[in-house]
Amino acid sequence: MVEKVAGGSGGVERDVREGVCEVDVVHAGAVRRVREVLPDEGATRRVAEVFGVLSDPTRARIVCALSIEELCVCDVAAVAGLSVSAASHQLKRLRDRGVVDYRKEGRLAFYRLVDDHVRSLMEEGVGRVLAEGVAERKTVGAAASGPYGAKGA
Repeated sequence: MVEKVAGGSGGVERDVREGVCEVDVVHAGAVRRVREVLPDEGATRRVAEVFGVLSDPTRARIVCALSIEELCVCDVAAVAGLSVSAASHQLKRLRDRGVVDYRKEGRLAFYRLVDDHVRSLMEEGVGRVLAEGVAERKTVGAAASGPYGAKGA
């Protein structure tokens, strides 16, 4: 619906919908307070990169797995239902974004999360989804407690 709303000389035509301001008003105090604590563009870019790399369901599942335990590439592949090559590719993307790192043990490469922040983020996100009943849960075998609920969840 388009109608005239207050503003300027004679009003401004604007699409009036739910959730959209009908007039242009800047709350200077609120803007100032937010700008004082808002991270700089570099920090928000880094956050967007982390969320972007986690936006893929396969990578999110890998991060969930690594938040439980350090795993070698072959184990990551088995957990995620991927070929070793595909798991390695996904791990490289996560490594390039600074989410995971690895250590060599003989001929094996063991991956782990770089820090606990991503672990906390994933646990909170998955916990919320499960609490809301959004995720379909399939229990395989006996239930086991862990950061993500029952085994097979």
